[in-house]
Amino acid sequence: MLSPPNFLILVLLLATGVSSLTFIPAQKRGGPDFQHLQKREVDPASLYPEHNISVPIDYFHNDTSYEPHSNGTFDLRYWFDASYYKDGGPVIVLQSGETDGTGRLPFLQKGLLHQLAQATNGIGVVLEHRYYGTSFPTPDLSTANLRFLTTEQALADMAYFAQHVVFEGLEDRNLTAPETAYFGYGGSYAGAFVAFLRLLYPDVYYGTISSSGVTEAIWDFWRYYEPVREYGPPDCISIHTKLINVADNILRNNTKYKLQLKTAFGLEGITYDDDFAQVLSYPIGGWQGRNWDPEVNDPSFDEYCGNITDPSFINDSSANATASIRELLNAGGYSNDASALTIPMSNFINYVKKTYVSPVLDSDEDQTLDQAYSTHNQTFYNLDDLSQGWRSWPYQYCTQWGFLQTGSGVPADRLPLVSRLLTLEYNSLICRYAFNITTPPDTDAINKYGGFDISYPRLAIIDGEEDPWRGASPHSVLAKYGGNRTSTIEEPFLLIEGAVHHWDENGLFPNETTASLPPAPVKEVQAQEVGFVKAWLEEFRAGKP
Repeated sequence: MLSPPNFLILVLLLATGVSSLTFIPAQKRGGPDFQHLQKREVDPASLYPEHNISVPIDYFHNDTSYEPHSNGTFDLRYWFDASYYKDGGPVIVLQSGETDGTGRLPFLQKGLLHQLAQATNGIGVVLEHRYYGTSFPTPDLSTANLRFLTTEQALADMAYFAQHVVFEGLEDRNLTAPETAYFGYGGSYAGAFVAFLRLLYPDVYYGTISSSGVTEAIWDFWRYYEPVREYGPPDCISIHTKLINVADNILRNNTKYKLQLKTAFGLEGITYDDDFAQVLSYPIGGWQGRNWDPEVNDPSFDEYCGNITDPSFINDSSANATASIRELLNAGGYSNDASALTIPMSNFINYVKKTYVSPVLDSDEDQTLDQAYSTHNQTFYNLDDLSQGWRSWPYQYCTQWGFLQTGSGVPADRLPLVSRLLTLEYNSLICRYAFNITTPPDTDAINKYGGFDISYPRLAIIDGEEDPWRGASPHSVLAKYGGNRTSTIEEPFLLIEGAVHHWDENGLFPNETTASLPPAPVKEVQAQEVGFVKAWLEEFRAGKP
């Protein structure tokens, strides 16, 4: 059985807001009725049973893009916690987005969802997105059967849920919208999703919070790495961009040193130059995985920067290869900086070998480097049974969202943080090989909802100051007013100082907090979120439309 190439796993983790370099283990957390020490010992899946609601496969029978249409239904999975519920309380639905919903269950115990349910005497819900986890409407993931995987169909699912759900144990109550106040929350793709939800279904969801919401679909999203340039350690960024440029100059302009370059990194087993360049670009992607919550924080970015800025050789064998390294630096156009870059280049090589080469070659899977890292793996892309869950998000970005993070799109007046060999053509190979899609996505299908400038009463926009996805959000400098709007209770517009990707979603048990955790900017924004949702609830009770 073929397993997903490592490069694809890294791309999917980037998309979902999880670290691009670290696989986060299942988090052992428990429910509200347990003591805090006990909570950390209990798998949330055992505390919150999964439920399913039968929803239509196809809501849009007048749209020819969904032909042949379907009159069928499928099970959409959800979980809920009614521990704090009192009559008149709201339902707060966390949209799990482009991932298995079980990964969001800890938020029923701590974090913003839990805080909102507790503060409003509401019900917290985690709702899975169609075509993720176990919520599949079709028997396989062939391109034809993925036609029902669009944002508008999934938005209709979330509205249908609010209008039809019956919560186990609360069957005697009508907890559907619009009789009950419904609020939505999502982060990243799900953040954009709930922003659109408020716009399209204002009579169903009384308010929504879009955290790190990527509301502007962008085909060539080269700006993804620019916040790393702006907020990352200057010495690390300066060295990193030069080392990437050395590789680019050799790969594109001085090819006789190409094999020597690949061999130095232990990557001579990678056939295609763009695949090789992509592996060298991986370390900088750890920026997105940084989080204030120690349990989910990915330290790899800091570890990488620590390696390439270390004034000493980290590995003795690398130190013995200085002559070869200097030759590569000269061939890459940095003869004047060869002395200053020799140790950083050596430590870069050591980091890549340790982090990306050894785990593949030393594993028991008998996998080649090409199998692990090549984007040119057409055999793998032909697999489309339900176990190939990796297909769902690429289908979405190939058809509607884009967000290809290129180095080729970076203006010529600056060095890119990833290789210029990472082009639109290269990054979209998956679209061609997996789905036979050879044209750019229909980003207008997404941006028609407002893009950068989306705005609606009781739609909150929350972003992280240092988030690499900020450039696709209403806080982008390309948005109206340069991404600076006035924040009000009616339309909150908040930027979390020093934060990365939807940092407001996370939380700690009371006995885990310290003087610095959660960070003050996160606590302040979470307090404001609780405050304006309570104000919205009072408006709902007062009958305000």
